[in-house]
Amino acid sequence: MVSVGTVVWLSSELMFFAGLFAMYFTLRSTSGLMWADETAKLNFPFALVNTIVLVASSFTCQMGVFAAERLQPRRTGGVFSFTRWGMNGWFILTFLMGAFFVAGQTTEYSMLVSEHVTLSSNAYGSAFYITTGFHGLHVIGGLIAFLLILGRSFAAKKFGHFEATSAIVTSYYWHFVDVVWIGLFLVIYVLQ
Repeated sequence: MVSVGTVVWLSSELMFFAGLFAMYFTLRSTSGLMWADETAKLNFPFALVNTIVLVASSFTCQMGVFAAERLQPRRTGGVFSFTRWGMNGWFILTFLMGAFFVAGQTTEYSMLVSEHVTLSSNAYGSAFYITTGFHGLHVIGGLIAFLLILGRSFAAKKFGHFEATSAIVTSYYWHFVDVVWIGLFLVIYVLQ
């Protein structure tokens, strides 16, 4: 039931982000020349590195899910024996990569503000900060979920199906957030 509920909830989140994409494209279609001037201020290499880190975090998250499905919360081998890592190790790595992404977004925001691209500067600034900002809030929500899952794992006397299911549904959310970012990255940084 938890999985079904999570998928239904993510469907509503998909509609929310579809509305943000519609807003972005509508504003872009009515602000042609200004849009070109403002997108020239984006730091594509910086955003690409940030995107690669976030996409890679989906893979580490999935490795944590595989460990949770094996009911293995902790590492059973050496630090560099990645096949023996437990869910906790993979989820801690995923958390760190997600935190890196949020820090990167914050850095990018400060760079754009220094270029006079703000939420209230023009239609581009509004569209950029609203779409990426709501995504960033969703990433922070995922980071909080990882902390809760890790806390539950450390607190559990025995790691069982309940804890594994919680880890799996958290991964659904994380993968969703990553896929949304890929769409945003393509629209904002590649299509410009």
